[in-house]
Amino acid sequence: MLDHILTILIFFPVAAGLLGFVVKPQGIRAYGIAVSVVEFVLSLVLWLIYDPSVSGMQFMETIPLVPSFGINYTVGVDGISLFIIILAAFFTMIGIASLPKTKDEKNMIVTLLFLQMTMVGVFAALDAIVFYVFWELSLVPMLYIIGAWGGPLRIYASIKFFLYTFAGSLVMLVGMLFMAYFYYQVTGKWSFALLDWYRLVLPLNYQLWLFVAFFLGFAIKVPMFPFHTWLPYAHGQAPTIGSVILAAILLKMGTYAFIRFSLPLFPDASVYFMLPVAILAIIMIVYTAMVAYAQEDIKQVVAYSSISHMGVIILGTFAMNVEGISGSIFLMIGHGVVSGALFLLVGVIYERRHTKLMSEFGGLADVMPRYALVFGIMLMASVGLPLTINFVGEFLSFLGFYHQSHILTLIAGTAIIVGAIYMLSAFKKAFFGKVTKEENKNLPDLTKTELVALVPLVIITVWLGVYPKPVLEPINNSVESVVELMHAKAVTAEAKAKIADVKAIKLASAAAKEAE
Repeated sequence: MLDHILTILIFFPVAAGLLGFVVKPQGIRAYGIAVSVVEFVLSLVLWLIYDPSVSGMQFMETIPLVPSFGINYTVGVDGISLFIIILAAFFTMIGIASLPKTKDEKNMIVTLLFLQMTMVGVFAALDAIVFYVFWELSLVPMLYIIGAWGGPLRIYASIKFFLYTFAGSLVMLVGMLFMAYFYYQVTGKWSFALLDWYRLVLPLNYQLWLFVAFFLGFAIKVPMFPFHTWLPYAHGQAPTIGSVILAAILLKMGTYAFIRFSLPLFPDASVYFMLPVAILAIIMIVYTAMVAYAQEDIKQVVAYSSISHMGVIILGTFAMNVEGISGSIFLMIGHGVVSGALFLLVGVIYERRHTKLMSEFGGLADVMPRYALVFGIMLMASVGLPLTINFVGEFLSFLGFYHQSHILTLIAGTAIIVGAIYMLSAFKKAFFGKVTKEENKNLPDLTKTELVALVPLVIITVWLGVYPKPVLEPINNSVESVVELMHAKAVTAEAKAKIADVKAIKLASAAAKEAE
């Protein structure tokens, strides 16, 4: 069983989801929770048996699908993907457990289980076509969640989300097909295996065009400025569980893909585009932080804050050193925990008052002290308070990019100050002062179910902020191998001039393989 644990993690939720259609409506919630708990336990078993001293892929499985074109079901996990898979299992469990009473509850739970299959599949896939299939399939359940259970503008928001991400994915697919064709030209056989592609050394002009093709698919998913306009609509109209999964897991697909594809496949192009990408990331950090300050809707404050922090992840990724990339991966996990918790907290108050406008609140700390305490802790983590999870990731990301540009890092660092301003301002409006609205005077505090969902997130936030080593060490080991691969494949200025035909490319690829 342990030899096939990744395949079980991928397909168990969807198999259980299909069986869920025959479960009686009154038992579907308990069934969904049981399935998600089993999936989460399996992800913890994966962590338990994972060897953190090994930097390469573990638990690999390969099944031929279309052998003539080198398409195989190939999956594996390393320190870069391990904890995001665990995070996906954890938030699916938390989401189903905290799901409020809703219409078509059975369809919602089955949809979430199907979505979980696509998320785990993306982070485990080591074949480009299999990756692409899971990547595209993840759009369908999220489109359904927003469109069926969202707010008044849910149809507009869901279609905009789908069109943006689908368009970017098509360009990425063209890049994947070209990579397979290039591999065929070099080796005489087709392959979509990512580990095979890692052995290729591409000439700079090929790298530049391919980097752009992959960049469009990944940047829209993040989403980076100026492709970010679909996200506030998606968050604003999605039900709470949709926003939680979107912020905690789905956005990480783009940043994860930069590390898994763009950096090791196109190291020279990554260096070439480092400054433009960093500038876009800094605009993303500062601009969306300022937009967050102008919001009156507390969910939109959290949504724009989420985009701002994703910019820090991009900045760390394109530092292209161990500190920056490790920090960006750790921040993916921290951002997932913190933003997921904040969206859950917004959902709690929305269920009680059916409004997200901060002007409708005030004095909630007196009425709901436990709620105010949990919100305050997650808010402090969001702004990067030391000894909380986000501080570790942000510090390492900025430290990594500081080696590339002192000035740009300083500009990006101002977002921490702006972030503190808008988050504390939102907290002041909603929680302090007198209770002026009659509807707020008798609001119930956090229930036992809500505490069961939120307290683990608080514990993780503080635990990994104080002691990040259990997560950071496996990440570091895998990132070191990626950086070493980038250095081995980096083509010097003299060599670039020589790589002009397939024969020279074969020699360069063989040299990179020996360097590994």
